[in-house]
Amino acid sequence: MEQGSSPQENELFCSFSHDIPKLWGCGLSLRPDLTCAPQNCSNSGAVVKADDNVEKTEDEEKEDRAAQSLLNKLIRSNLVDTTNQVEVLQRDPTSPLYSVKSFEELRLKPQLLQGVYAMGFNRPSKIQENALPMMLAEPPQNLIAQSQSGTGKTAAFVLAMLSRVEPGNKYPQCLCLSPTYELALQTGKVIEQMGNFYPELKLAYAVRGNKLERGQKISEQIVIGTPGTVLDWCSKLKFIDPKKIKVFVLDEADVMIATQGHQDQSIRIQRMLPRDCQMLLFSATFEDSVWKFAQKVVPDPNIIKLKREEETLDTIKQYYVLCNNRDEKFRALCNIYGAITIAQAMIFCHTRKTAGWLAAELSREGHQVALLSGEMMVEQRAAVIERFREGKEKVLVTTNVCARGIDVEQVSVVINFDLPVDKDGNPDNETYLHRIGRTGRFGKRGLAINMVDSKHSMNILNRIQEHFNKKINKLDTDDLDEIEKINN
Repeated sequence: MEQGSSPQENELFCSFSHDIPKLWGCGLSLRPDLTCAPQNCSNSGAVVKADDNVEKTEDEEKEDRAAQSLLNKLIRSNLVDTTNQVEVLQRDPTSPLYSVKSFEELRLKPQLLQGVYAMGFNRPSKIQENALPMMLAEPPQNLIAQSQSGTGKTAAFVLAMLSRVEPGNKYPQCLCLSPTYELALQTGKVIEQMGNFYPELKLAYAVRGNKLERGQKISEQIVIGTPGTVLDWCSKLKFIDPKKIKVFVLDEADVMIATQGHQDQSIRIQRMLPRDCQMLLFSATFEDSVWKFAQKVVPDPNIIKLKREEETLDTIKQYYVLCNNRDEKFRALCNIYGAITIAQAMIFCHTRKTAGWLAAELSREGHQVALLSGEMMVEQRAAVIERFREGKEKVLVTTNVCARGIDVEQVSVVINFDLPVDKDGNPDNETYLHRIGRTGRFGKRGLAINMVDSKHSMNILNRIQEHFNKKINKLDTDDLDEIEKINN
């Protein structure tokens, strides 16, 4: 193996703080010596770099999505009990629709069933109930599925891949594409766990830096990797014979298509595969661009969609506080804390600079504060969220990019230190709903307080009120009695 490494390879491994795992069952080695300083990274997906006042580039948007997806995987140790309804659109509406309530009904190989139970799955999740019978059907059926993190989607497609493999055939039979190196490793971990009792199955990682001799053929039955490297391995280097692939999985399609190159590479890989190859595509969101891409990659599919549960503001009391500047906002915040008991609070700021300043000021006042911001590595963010969940810190100050998908039961107050706006300065209603929706959850009443410090932000607040048709009342934070009343 060559000892030198290119700058591009170095980029791949930077900002990845834990050791690269031993590549299970595969004679390929990734070199853990490839490291670089986070500030030089441009390609890792784990560090999100964005100046406070500069619009995000397409690459940064993609990094946000990839980092968010990885973060969700790291902070969810168990399945989320989703209340979303699953909608199934069958390729053939006349065929019976099967769903399962237990893994035994799937008639899995015993060593796979053992792996499923060892992972702590007792019964299928909502998405698995419908997706697994389709994915394991004979003859194989194609699937496009919408699925959030924490729904058991990775375990479902891993189970489908492992079920289709012929262990006696020593060549790649299943191919899984992930948008980034780190996300590929996360999926690899699931394959390792589920295949723990199936030692004949081997896994290879097709990621940059994993060098093979030219002309070498891979004997591992499952290959997981990023689109550029997988394409090279299939076409230029011929390590994989794409005509022998039985299952093709495209994971995190919404993250994938944020990079134009990935989209083109994925389509090129798909076109090399045999007609009867089973195609499975997963995406957390289904905006038009994802749909168009999915339909190019997956012919004749079954479709599973999640009907979004309508988030509601009915259980949340909303207020606004008039201030003249940042210091007045901070004083108002201290008065609120002085007057009411707050179990845990999330405070949203527009920029990293404001978030850092506010966290420092609150700490000085004696509050236990956690700070989440975009320049942190994903693993660091996961550790901060875990501490907040465990109640070690009572206040979480965060910028928008870091806050998606965080569910903490004890959050009783959400404070918009800065109101959410889009890049054109208009109200970001969806973000407002997501932010304050974190407090009226789990059947409890919530409290949301918005800080208004200019005519512009008052205008934003009025437009948010109109959009949701919900009155936001004024709160005088110099009147302690008035503040106390809002907590009743």
